[in-house]
Amino acid sequence: MIHRLQLRLLTWDVKDTLLRIRHPVGEEYATKARAHGLEVEADTLKQAFGQAFRAQSHSFPNYGLSHGLTSYQWWLDVVLQTFHLAGVRDAQTVASIADQLYKDFGKPCTWQVLEGAESTLKVCRKRGLRLAVVSNFDRRLEDILVGFGLREYFDFVLTSEAAGWPKPDPRIFHEALQLAQTPLCPVPGIGDAIGSNNQGELWSDPELGVADGQRAEKGIPGSRPVNCGLKAAVRS
Repeated sequence: MIHRLQLRLLTWDVKDTLLRIRHPVGEEYATKARAHGLEVEADTLKQAFGQAFRAQSHSFPNYGLSHGLTSYQWWLDVVLQTFHLAGVRDAQTVASIADQLYKDFGKPCTWQVLEGAESTLKVCRKRGLRLAVVSNFDRRLEDILVGFGLREYFDFVLTSEAAGWPKPDPRIFHEALQLAQTPLCPVPGIGDAIGSNNQGELWSDPELGVADGQRAEKGIPGSRPVNCGLKAAVRS
């Protein structure tokens, strides 16, 4: 049980754990398209985005860093392919839409804090827990957290773009331990889907590896507001 462990560090995912997109992706894309004179159904864009995102992630994992891409270029390619799959062939207009989407998804106005997220972070800090973000997000994450006033709760923010490796690659967790300057020990990770990228598991690094034999308490957390799942973790 997490509250019985001697915790030195508690790591957090962000998307759908602390923050979520304010409007569905299809609606965001359709709204931006409309502002540029294009009419595309939100549902069509939603399905096209899913296909484009999966293909891009498979061909160029972790924002294509090993292929010489930046996260900006990676996301622009996703948007271009999304609109292409949705039947839009005006590449020049879509490039402008893609640039605007990249900028807007780097601002707090496109996101919202999940109910109970900040109060849970406050309780964790009050109880003396060290907190850190380990996320498969890109370089925009830190500014988003600053914009919501959440950055102050974390000792550091480590994205897969900055680390060079995405979760569940053990090297990103090893980097987190180095940044934390903490002895090798079990470190619970809090995320929205247990087991998807080692969130919801207790991980350690005895030999640059991830321990998967020990699960965090089952209440931590699912798709519910984050403080519901963490009550057991932070209670005395």
